[in-house]
Amino acid sequence: MAMFKSTPEPFVCNCAEFFRQDRARAVEILVKDLRVFASFNEDLFKEITQLLTLDNFRQNEQLSKYGDTKSARNIMLIELKKLIEANPLFRDKLTLPAFKASRLRTLINQRTPPGGPGMEYQTADSEHLMKRLRAGQPDEVSFSGSTHPPNISSPDDLPKTVVRSLSQGSNVMSMDFHPQQQTVLLVGTNVGDISIWEVGSRERLALKTFKVWDLSACSMPFQIDAHIGGVNDIAFAHPNKQLCIVTCGDDKTIKIWDAVAGRRQYTFEGHEAPVYSVCPHYKENIQFIFSTAIDGKIKAWLYDSLGSRVDYDAPGLWCTTMAYSADGTRLFSCGTSKEGESHLVEWNESEGAIKRTYSGFRKRSLGVVQFDTTRNRFLAAGDEFQIKFWDMDNTNMLTYTDGDGGLPLASPRLRFNKEGSLLAVTTSDNGIKVLANADGQRMLRMLEARGFDGPRGLSEAVNFKPSIAVGLGPIANVSASASPILERIDRIQQPMSLGNLANMESSRTADVKPRILDSADKMKSWKSPDIADSSQLKTLKLPDPLTASKVVRLLYTNSGLAVLALATNAVHKLWKWQRNERNPSGKSSASSVPQLWQPTNGALMSNDVNDAKPAEDSVACIALSKNDSYVMSASGGKVSLFNMMTFKVMTTFMPPPPAATYLAFHPQDNNILAIGMEDSTIQIYNVRVDELCMWNIDGWEKKKSRPIQAAPGHQSPLVGETRVQFHNNQSHLLVVHESQIAVYDAQLECLRSWYPRDSLSAPISSAIYSCDGLLIFTGFCDGAVGIFDADSLNLRCRIAPSAYISASISSNGNAFPVVIAAHPSDPNQFALGMSDGAVHVIEPSDGETKWGGSTSQENGVLPSIPSSSALNSQPSETPSR
Repeated sequence: MAMFKSTPEPFVCNCAEFFRQDRARAVEILVKDLRVFASFNEDLFKEITQLLTLDNFRQNEQLSKYGDTKSARNIMLIELKKLIEANPLFRDKLTLPAFKASRLRTLINQRTPPGGPGMEYQTADSEHLMKRLRAGQPDEVSFSGSTHPPNISSPDDLPKTVVRSLSQGSNVMSMDFHPQQQTVLLVGTNVGDISIWEVGSRERLALKTFKVWDLSACSMPFQIDAHIGGVNDIAFAHPNKQLCIVTCGDDKTIKIWDAVAGRRQYTFEGHEAPVYSVCPHYKENIQFIFSTAIDGKIKAWLYDSLGSRVDYDAPGLWCTTMAYSADGTRLFSCGTSKEGESHLVEWNESEGAIKRTYSGFRKRSLGVVQFDTTRNRFLAAGDEFQIKFWDMDNTNMLTYTDGDGGLPLASPRLRFNKEGSLLAVTTSDNGIKVLANADGQRMLRMLEARGFDGPRGLSEAVNFKPSIAVGLGPIANVSASASPILERIDRIQQPMSLGNLANMESSRTADVKPRILDSADKMKSWKSPDIADSSQLKTLKLPDPLTASKVVRLLYTNSGLAVLALATNAVHKLWKWQRNERNPSGKSSASSVPQLWQPTNGALMSNDVNDAKPAEDSVACIALSKNDSYVMSASGGKVSLFNMMTFKVMTTFMPPPPAATYLAFHPQDNNILAIGMEDSTIQIYNVRVDELCMWNIDGWEKKKSRPIQAAPGHQSPLVGETRVQFHNNQSHLLVVHESQIAVYDAQLECLRSWYPRDSLSAPISSAIYSCDGLLIFTGFCDGAVGIFDADSLNLRCRIAPSAYISASISSNGNAFPVVIAAHPSDPNQFALGMSDGAVHVIEPSDGETKWGGSTSQENGVLPSIPSSSALNSQPSETPSR
C-alpha cells in the first residue's frame, strides 16, 4: 500500500493563498515535491506538515509576488529547508540515502500527480516503486530486474537463409508480422497500398489501394486532421487498460487518441523540431512514451499535462528510432546523422546515458538506418547492401548476410516475426525477401505439407465473415474464402477487410467442419517404432543425493537452462546445466549432466504444509516468473514466494482452508498472480502492494459443459482426475484422463480420441503438448511413454520403461511418470517426474532428428486440424488425489 494517499487539508489551503495564478497546478506540484522529500523518512511527514502553516510563511512576503509556478516552488522548498534546519525536532532524524542526482531526478519525475483522468494506479505504483528503492532493500520483490544474464549466441540461431521472394510492386516503407500468426506479413508502400501476405504459401491475401476520400461525405471523426503537416509515426498504447493511438508529426507535437471513439486525449508539446518517432512502453504499470525529433532530442512523457520528464541527446543528433527488447527490460536506439554516420546504442534508462555502442556500420550511410530486435538476444540493422547482426551483449558485429543479393544500398527495411525465426527485408526491385533460420524453415515446410497434402489439408474452404466496428465509423462486412491451395492474386483478386487479420486465427479453425474419412481416404499404416533399449535414445537420470519423494510437479525454466521439481514432501529441487565443451549453449540436454543446485548455506526450498492432511492427499501447485527469478508454490499449506537464487522465502500468504490448487502469473505482469482455490474460488494477489482480492464471477454464465466420452469397456460417466491444456491456437483442448487422450474444439466437440490398447494398455498418468504443438508426450502407469502426432493422434513411437529406467527398478514395475514437462524451445525434448522421486530427461538419439521419423500407426481417426508453430501454455495443474 502506498504511504501517501492524500494531502493534509491545512497544507493545501494555506499554500494556495500564496499563488495568484494557476493555483491548483502550483499546489499539486508543491505537494508532490513535499511527498518525495518526506518519503525518505516516514517520521518526518506529519511533523513537516504541522509546521507548514500560514504563520510560518507570512514573514516571507516576496513569495506572494511570484505568479509562475517554478519560482514559487523554489521559494517554497527553500523555506521548507530553513524550517527543517531550524527546528530541533528534526535533528538526527533527517538521513537521506545516497542517490545520484539524475537518479533522484528520475524518481521525482515519476511521481505522477493524482487527479489525472484514469491514472490513479500510476501514482500508487510510482510511490511503491520509490518506497522500494529509497532504502536499497536487496530482498524487495522486483520481477522486472535491471540485470541481464549473458546471452549465449550462435549465428545459427539467426534467420539468414532466403526462403521466400515476394513482389510488392511499389517501394515498401513499413512491414510488421502478425503477433500470433507467425507467417502473416502486413506491408505498407510509398503509394499508400497496404497488403497482407501469407509467407508460407507465398500468397497475397489482401490488397488495399490508396483512395482519396470525399471528406464532405465523411463523418466528423474522419475530417479531423491529426497533425499540421506530415504524420511521421504511429503506434498503439494501452494506458490504464484503454486502447490508444500515439501519433507524432511535423508540427512538433505528440498526440494521444482514443482508439475506439477517435477523440484526442492529450497533446504533448515541447519538441523544437518535427517529431520523427514514438516508442510507447510501460514498466511496473508506469506507462510512458519516448519520442525523438529530427534535432536529435529524446524526450519521455507520462500520460498527463505536465510536460516531458526526460531530455536526452541521441547520437548523431538527427533521425533516430527507439525500441525495447522483447521482454521490455532493455532500451536501444538506432539513427543516422546528417553526415551519414550511423549509431546503434543501448541506453541506461535510469541515468540517461549510453550503456554501449555497437560497431560495424559503413562510414557514410545513404539513408537512415533501420533496425529491429529479437529473442532478447539479437539486434539487426540494414546497411551497405547487407543485414548486419549483433549480440546484445557484444559491441562487435556478430555476422551479416547479403540475402543472396538485391538489397538496397540505402538502408533496407527489416522486421523479425515474434519468434525470431523469420526476417523480412526490402529489396531494390520493390519486393520483399523472407529469411529463415532452421526453425523457420521447418515451420514453412510444415505449412507447405499441410497446404498441398490432400488427406492432411483442410476438408472445406474457410470462411471469413468479420464484423468490425470502430470509433471512426462502421466498416461494412466483407466475406471472402480461402482454400488449402489459394489461387494466385494476379488471377483472382479477392476483397478482404484488413480487420479480418485480427480474426484470422480463430476463423481458420473454428469454421472447419471435419469429416470422417472413408476407407479410400485413410492413410497408410506402418508399424510404429518400439524403443526398448537406452542405445536407441538419449536419456539422463538427474543426480539427486537428497531424500527421494514422488514428483508431483515438474517445470522447465522459461530459458530452458534448468528443471524444477516439486515433490510430495513439499521440497523443491532445481537442476542447472552449465556451459562446457559437450554443451556449449548451456541449455538442458540429456548429453550433459546438470548440477543439483543449492545455495552455499545448504538451504532447501520447502513449502508450508498442512499438518491436518497427509502429504499424499495434499494438493501441489507451482508457477515461475517470466524471468525465472522467482517461484510461487504451495503444497496444501500457505502459498510461498521463493527467490530462485537464494532459495529464501520472500513472503507467505493465504493459509488454508481453503488451500491453493492452481497458480498462474499474469501474462504481462509478473507481480500479479491468479490463485485457484479448492473451494472453486479464484483470488488475485498483487505482489507490489501485498493485497488480495476476490475475482467476482457474479453474472457469469456457463456456456457449455460436456462429460468426456467413455472408452469401450469403461463405465459411464467416467470418474477420476481429468486434466486439460489449451493448444496455442486457443481453439483446441487436449483432454487427459486415465482412460484416454482426446482433442476437443472450442464448442467442446470431440474431434478425435485415443484409448490405451495393445503395447500401451496401462492407464494414462500424464500428457502434454510439445512446445511447437505438433506432438503429445504421454506417460502410462506401467512406466511406458507414448509419443503421438498432435493432429491425428497417430502413435509415432513407444518408449518402453527398459529404455530409460535401470533394470533393478524396472523389474519391480513400480516406477512410472507422474508428470511430464515439455522443453520450452526444443520440441523433441521432455522430462519425466517419476513416482519413485527420480527425474529423467529424454531426447531422440543422435542419429534421429525427431521422434518416430515419418512413421505412423493407423487408428481410424479424424483428419488433421492445422495448428500453429509455437506453444506457450502448460497443462492444467488439477490436483492429484
